[in-house]
Amino acid sequence: MDSNQATIVGREDIDTGDFVVLTHIKNEGQGSNSNENAANNAEKTLQQKFFKEIASHMQNAEEVEITGTGITQEQFMHYLADTAQFKNTVTKESTSNQMSDEHLIEYFSGKFN
Repeated sequence: MDSNQATIVGREDIDTGDFVVLTHIKNEGQGSNSNENAANNAEKTLQQKFFKEIASHMQNAEEVEITGTGITQEQFMHYLADTAQFKNTVTKESTSNQMSDEHLIEYFSGKFN
C-alpha cells in the first residue's frame, strides 16, 4: 500500500487455502484546484474514498497486516480503528518495502502458514 495504490492479498477460502491477490485498488488522485484549502479538502476526501474501497474487501477480517511505503499505512490503521466494523480487528504494520504481487503472496504465505 502507498498513497496511490493498494494490493489486497488474502486466502482463497477464509480459513484455509492459498494466499492470492484478491484485487488492486487505485487512488484516483486529484485534479487541479484553485487554492490550497480546496486541494487539502479534495485530498482528504479522496483518501477516505480510497480507504473505504480497500475496507470493502475486508468484511470479516480478524487480522490485517499493512505493508508498503510512506505514511499511508499508519493513516489506514487509524481509519480502521475509527471504523466500528473494524474496532476489534488486529492491525499490524510491517515492512516498508515495495513488493511485487508474487513477493507479497510469498511474504504472507510464510508469515501466516
